[in-house]
Amino acid sequence: MTSPPARLLVLGVDAASPDLIRRWAEDGTLPNLRALMERGLTGRSLSVEGFFVGSTWPSLYTGLAPARHGFHYLVQLEPGTYEFYRPASRGLIQGDPLWTHLSRAGKRVAVLDVPLAPLDPSLNGLQVVEWGRHDSAFGFQTSPSGVAREIFARFGAYPPGPSCDGTRRTPKDYARFVDRLVRGVEAKAELTKHLLARGPWDFFIQVFTESHCVGHQCWHLHDTAHPAHDPSVAAAIGDPLRTVYAAIDAAIGDVLAEAGEARVVVLSAHGMSHWFGAHFLLRDILFRLGVAGPPEAPIEGVEEEGGALALARSVWRRLPGPIRGRLSPLRDRIRREADGAGGLPTLGVDPRTSRCFPVGNGLAVGGIRLNLAGREPDGTLQPEYAHAFCARLTRDLKEIVDQRTGGPLVRRVLRTAERFDGELLHHLPDLLVEWSDEVPTGSSAVGDGAAAGVRAHSSKIGTVEGTNDYGRTGEHRPEGVFVAAGPGIQPGRLERELSILDYAPTFARLLGVDLPPVDGRPIEELLPDPGRRASQE
Repeated sequence: MTSPPARLLVLGVDAASPDLIRRWAEDGTLPNLRALMERGLTGRSLSVEGFFVGSTWPSLYTGLAPARHGFHYLVQLEPGTYEFYRPASRGLIQGDPLWTHLSRAGKRVAVLDVPLAPLDPSLNGLQVVEWGRHDSAFGFQTSPSGVAREIFARFGAYPPGPSCDGTRRTPKDYARFVDRLVRGVEAKAELTKHLLARGPWDFFIQVFTESHCVGHQCWHLHDTAHPAHDPSVAAAIGDPLRTVYAAIDAAIGDVLAEAGEARVVVLSAHGMSHWFGAHFLLRDILFRLGVAGPPEAPIEGVEEEGGALALARSVWRRLPGPIRGRLSPLRDRIRREADGAGGLPTLGVDPRTSRCFPVGNGLAVGGIRLNLAGREPDGTLQPEYAHAFCARLTRDLKEIVDQRTGGPLVRRVLRTAERFDGELLHHLPDLLVEWSDEVPTGSSAVGDGAAAGVRAHSSKIGTVEGTNDYGRTGEHRPEGVFVAAGPGIQPGRLERELSILDYAPTFARLLGVDLPPVDGRPIEELLPDPGRRASQE
């Protein structure tokens, strides 16, 4: 007779660097994680290939690859149109999260601040969405709804505020930002302990998103090799990443002290390092390669007032195609400003003269959509020529040289359909452009703008150059880390690398529940009872 499944506590350290976690655990900066590693099993995990920015958390909590849950970015192309929409307005994903399945199986669950997780009012337990968040897709909401009032009454608003992004220049600016993140960590720990006390819970998951914020905003103060590194600010406030990671480690210790007898998994689903890439050049590169054509009008989706916009459009139409291509970044910036906050992007190409066009997929990996005849409204690329077209475009992209390094600007070009299979494949980009991260890309919005410019060259595109004006200095990497401890889990280091798709079926199996068919597999090393290790195949 087997013993009943132990309770499971999952703590996320969002977008934390696995290398920094290991290094600082070893040198004593993170004593609680070090202690957990010494008594538990630790290892590395890998996010979804090509989709390790937007899809990471939805893939982790469903066990489904993007071609089966349909989400890859906060703004996506509506299949069958040239219009963009926000998936969060439609529930974000297709498919059910792990905790929904657990709840249906009679388990009592608590879900707190899991990134990009829609609210499920039917849960047997409670859920808190975006009280302390990095990504803001849904806004703060809870189930039951009265939990929101309780949180505000007891803990107030989340100390860092609604957004991490901002312009900071002085030591005082950064010190204030880091202090708010630390207070956010402390407040989240107190909230977590408060909700834990409302148990018993079969499954409890909570995510510290402050590591995500500090990585994006302060990598240049941690990394002395970053072109925007400011020694005077770093000397005044120390290493912001170290400060926030240490605060999270202390919070983990406090939470574990209150958790009682439970299996514990601490994980970072994807990582962080210096900002890189040249997604801001992708549209111009496609123009130069002759596979996309500039749009007819410089400003889309803005109601015309008087004759100024009409004149601008008239002038734009008279410009030669190559000049329109070079001026497209300026047009895009004007259009974004005109759209205002919350505005959706437009296609940015003329579909009647384009065989493909760029789509958002995060900045580390660019997305390209084929303008396929029969799938897109004005498709120009016949499906029978798509394979040859992709092969040629891949060669052309990989021939582009980053003049900062003399090496390739593009590391790889992936064909999505060759790596993923699912009923929602048509929601994804057709090609994924992995930019080389050999050198960090600076930003005109940070420091003195050093290394913010990128010059790309090949025999087919000539020279395309542009300036990154995005104010983040850290960017995601697909690598993550986990440590698991508790009844039946043998301590040590797992040599093989896991997929984040494996977490959901593993957590379900630990609680005696089998998920419907998913893309991940249970991690046998975390299943203490051999009787529950039967394959899900």
